[in-house]
Amino acid sequence: MKKLVAGLMAFSLALMTSVPAFSATKSIADVSRNHWAQAEIADVVAHNVMTVDPSGNFYPEESISRVEFVKALLRVLSNQNLDVKIRNIFSDVSSSDPDYSDILRSQQLGLVYGYPNGTFQPSRIMLRSEAQSVISHITKDGVADVSILNYFVDEEKVPAWAKKPYAKSLAYGIYVNYPNAKELRPNDDLTRAEAAVLLARLREKIGLVKEQYVGSDLEKLLAVEHLSVKKNAPNNTVNITNKRNIINEGNVLEVSFSDKFKSEVAAAGNTVNFTNPEDICTDEGTLLIPAGSTFVAKVLDVQDPKWFNKNARVYLQLTEICFPNGKKVDLNAKPFYKDYALKEGPWMTTGKILAYTVGGGAVGTGAGVGLAFIPSPHKIGTGIAIGAPVGAAVGLITGLVAPGLDYHAKSGEEIYVILCDDASITK
Repeated sequence: MKKLVAGLMAFSLALMTSVPAFSATKSIADVSRNHWAQAEIADVVAHNVMTVDPSGNFYPEESISRVEFVKALLRVLSNQNLDVKIRNIFSDVSSSDPDYSDILRSQQLGLVYGYPNGTFQPSRIMLRSEAQSVISHITKDGVADVSILNYFVDEEKVPAWAKKPYAKSLAYGIYVNYPNAKELRPNDDLTRAEAAVLLARLREKIGLVKEQYVGSDLEKLLAVEHLSVKKNAPNNTVNITNKRNIINEGNVLEVSFSDKFKSEVAAAGNTVNFTNPEDICTDEGTLLIPAGSTFVAKVLDVQDPKWFNKNARVYLQLTEICFPNGKKVDLNAKPFYKDYALKEGPWMTTGKILAYTVGGGAVGTGAGVGLAFIPSPHKIGTGIAIGAPVGAAVGLITGLVAPGLDYHAKSGEEIYVILCDDASITK
């Protein structure tokens, strides 16, 4: 119970301290960026669940009618185009009404019912308790501990018929209690802002909705699987839905150069292709990217080697995956290395310095032998003893201060790349 109350308090705080998250707010004239429901209003507008008028006004403090709530709910459930297969039973609803089909869709699905006297009363204002009851009705069954209502100062105002629905929707986190986090105000009219909060939360937790209420064309999360390519990858999750496989931002993939690459002949704007010799699958076995796909990359910049052994840097951005069957997938990925740059590693640099040192030692040895042998042939050993370390030291210093290495990669050489955005692969 303590954990649940703590969750409620955290959710309440989130509602009252919402941070602007959607650019859609720019087109909503009467919702400021510090409005308590700004994020949720922006969400429902962006997803066409609720709309603004031609002037861009949302009217957040106006009450919402039953039919307006029904229409928005149908959109959340992706049932706004459901074929109507029932007859009209409401005496106050006519086939000439603009919302006739939506009212019948609601009745057919069992979302918002009519009244015992045979009316639907579409223009009647929706109460907060009625909205919570609808949400409870369409979400999956769970244990509803009504003692959770004791947290709220006005729990005695919750009608008896609404206690369990409220407890269930509270447990699921699909409720609204602004401006006082400890008040439910169940008998107040539901405002458009409050409706936006409920509908945005419901859309976010669509997996909690019973299947019979969800349209067949709605994308549903089937599983969260994993990619274990690199241990230090920021993310390893892959969302599997009925429509797409989504490799989430932060995942790391391993790809190979399709051809050899040399930084000294590359330039910004060049195209570089990579491939995957083997299928890329989740740990659970779902095929994501078939073997032999082409990863298309663009060279963003090439920085030449610099003095004091600074190696060349190559900056790439992978923009597209072309599957063997011709299917194309947008991609935004970069090399998974420091500063997103490809460069020769420390072992190659060490090898270069060692080569300079050995070369310098050889030259020094030769010079020492020559200088010693000409005047005094018997002092060859002395010449070697002096020339070798001096030459090696000179070679070492030269290797340390000389320009670094160009970046070279062989065909088939593997690199790691990190996704900077989700990669969506339609089924």
